[in-house]
Amino acid sequence: MSTAPAFRRLPRAVRERQMLDAAVLIFSRRGYHAAAMDEIAEQAGISKPMLYAYLGTKEQLFVACLHREAARLLEAVVGAVGPDLAGDEQLWRGLRAFFGFVGAHRDGWSVLYRQARAEQRFAGELATLRASMVTAIVGLLGRAVGVDDPQEQSPRRPVRPVDLDVMAHALVGAIESLADWLVDHPEADPDVTAARMMNVAWLGAAQLLRGRLWRPAVG
Repeated sequence: MSTAPAFRRLPRAVRERQMLDAAVLIFSRRGYHAAAMDEIAEQAGISKPMLYAYLGTKEQLFVACLHREAARLLEAVVGAVGPDLAGDEQLWRGLRAFFGFVGAHRDGWSVLYRQARAEQRFAGELATLRASMVTAIVGLLGRAVGVDDPQEQSPRRPVRPVDLDVMAHALVGAIESLADWLVDHPEADPDVTAARMMNVAWLGAAQLLRGRLWRPAVG
């Protein structure tokens, strides 16, 4: 007599991770609107009712994906940046961790940045992530401002908080854009990409931190 296959019980955390992994994969490939809960459930190896029971509607599932990928990204960056390091070393390690994460989780970045940006309903989630990144970079640059370089002839002039905020917003925009480029170029080395971003970011930031400003010609 045939019996129905037994469903293997797993801890809830493990099951949810499988569901989110499947959802990130499908959302990244299909986009939010075209992604089907049936396909996500099949990819996760579960039933659709179980998917709804664990993570709710498709919109709730997408938000859960955003939260997880954002948390993983920020944890990777924060874990790589030591507070006692010099400003340039902090930025370098943060960039290396950031682009390393994107290179290893291209589907996650696609959902976090491309898919969320395309849907107005998720604008708040994306804005929260961006604000966290800006705050982290403002803090990093602020710490760098407070440390004088012994090789310089004179101490650094104070940098206004608004200048740090503007610089952080500019850097976050550039970092996001380059991460999007990395997703489209699987042959690119994340470390090399981070080094390129470091050269663009720090060479300009170092001048501002020393109080050296470009000004337009008069006339």
